[in-house]
Amino acid sequence: MAGAFLGVDPSLTGRRWISLTPEQDRLAEALAQRADLAPPVARVLARRGVTPEAAPGFLAPSLRDLLPDPRRLRDMQTAATRFLQAVKGRERIAIFADYDVDGGSSAALLIDWLRRMGRPATLYVPDRIDEGYGPNDAAMAVLARDHDLIVCVDCGTLSQGPIAAAKGADVIVLDHHLGGADLPDCVAVVNPNRQDEDGTLGHLCAAAVVFLMLVEANRQMRDAGATGPELMAMLDLVALATVADVAQLTGVNRAFVRQGLTVMARRQRPGLVALSDVARLDRAPTAYHLGYVLGPRINAGGRIGQADLGARLLSTVDTGEAMRIAQRLETLNTDRREIETAVRDAALAQAEARGLDAPLVWAAEDGWHPGVVGIVASRLKEATNRPAVVIGFDGDDGKGSGRSVSGVDLGASIQKLAAEGLIAKGGGHRMAAGLSLARAQLEPAMARLSELLARQGAGEAGPADLRIDSVLMPGGATVELIETLDAAGPYGAGASAPRFVFPSQRIRFTKPVGDGHLKLSFSDGGPVVLDAIAFNARSSALWDALQGHVGRPFHLAGHIEVNHWNGRQSVQLKLEDAAPA
Repeated sequence: MAGAFLGVDPSLTGRRWISLTPEQDRLAEALAQRADLAPPVARVLARRGVTPEAAPGFLAPSLRDLLPDPRRLRDMQTAATRFLQAVKGRERIAIFADYDVDGGSSAALLIDWLRRMGRPATLYVPDRIDEGYGPNDAAMAVLARDHDLIVCVDCGTLSQGPIAAAKGADVIVLDHHLGGADLPDCVAVVNPNRQDEDGTLGHLCAAAVVFLMLVEANRQMRDAGATGPELMAMLDLVALATVADVAQLTGVNRAFVRQGLTVMARRQRPGLVALSDVARLDRAPTAYHLGYVLGPRINAGGRIGQADLGARLLSTVDTGEAMRIAQRLETLNTDRREIETAVRDAALAQAEARGLDAPLVWAAEDGWHPGVVGIVASRLKEATNRPAVVIGFDGDDGKGSGRSVSGVDLGASIQKLAAEGLIAKGGGHRMAAGLSLARAQLEPAMARLSELLARQGAGEAGPADLRIDSVLMPGGATVELIETLDAAGPYGAGASAPRFVFPSQRIRFTKPVGDGHLKLSFSDGGPVVLDAIAFNARSSALWDALQGHVGRPFHLAGHIEVNHWNGRQSVQLKLEDAAPA
């Protein structure tokens, strides 16, 4: 095992700091010399294994070069053909969508495309509490009575019964959740995570699958001598869904997000313009804003409010309606934060009492809102570096969500629980999953899940290593450097933002702000003083150590970002960790 970076093992948060391997260091030098890249950018690319020859294409990802042929996915050609048949035949079309950002974006893509073709569509989004995730028998039967074609987006792969209940209507599934051994009996199931797919496109979110179906539909229209709607202007929705659904930012996903952000900056979609304004986002959005500013607000409707608000916001062309929905989502998001805080504190206390060193960290209680259990599971996972499941019970019925760590497939394990009859139903992705179960199933199901996850190595690691890209001094932390680093983005899942260490820094000032955050400033004794913010520091050892620094030097690790305030730009460190120097 390589030595700890700067000898930090453990840090104040209990982590070992590691940097690039010797091989990656050599690749970074080659990138800097042969591709003429700034050393920080070269080190970011080296960490991802980008060669000097591949660097130009990586830094300027082209959708034309990276977009896969839609027909690589099974049933794609059939799905597009049936979809176009419904459009040409003026059939009645319904869209059944999941209630999260990916589902809302997927629905909005179809609604937008159909509107440009002069065709209406019925939107149906199930209520999280009353109906749960995905198609259900009653809703599908009602939709089938009034429609000729139902398109299920971001759901449906495991919905054999509900799809069978859609008697009299054809059904197309456009999804990306893990598939089972059997598929629903319908016109088409397009899903890169079907068991009979090779998995090379498994990183696509549902909105990306929908986009590929529209690419195929436009191609079939061209072959027939017709012209379909322009698709590039819809990439803002694909980018939003890709980031908010925590899809890996590799391959075509990088191009989707890069070009989608460019589209979004033009402020042409009324719903996103209104939501940005309500959220006081006064500059062109970045991937961070999609994941942490816009995404949570869109999700708030499905979590604790009206399930279809997100899809309606993203698909509306009415600026007044867009602003009304955006303001409602802002209010719901504030309410969601309050509910989340209460559940998070109770779940963490329960998990700590049970023990945080097992392969699975879990908590369950009566009355926990099903709309926040997934977020709380994420918080437990981050705090423990272990898969986490949080379940809320209403009487005998429990609904829960889980989040996993790298290298541990939670979705497949929960799907196995359902197959074994230990839970009512469940499934999802490698990194996130949902489940429903009865109270009597709780203890046996969690014991079995812990066993399944242990076989994959869950619970063997301590707090996650902190990967460091490079050392930086305050004088070198400039807005220009951040703009240079942006060329290697976007950053997100599978492509973490560059992390720097400022060595041997003296704390100049500290101040608690907000709900447990710590603001500070530091310098190396030179003329440049940098500001920093440590979010949620009160719950870590950073709080006492940095406030009680008494002049001691610290190594400070985190991401640098541009802070916009009163029309001015400055560099700020988003502090993640620290260690005595």
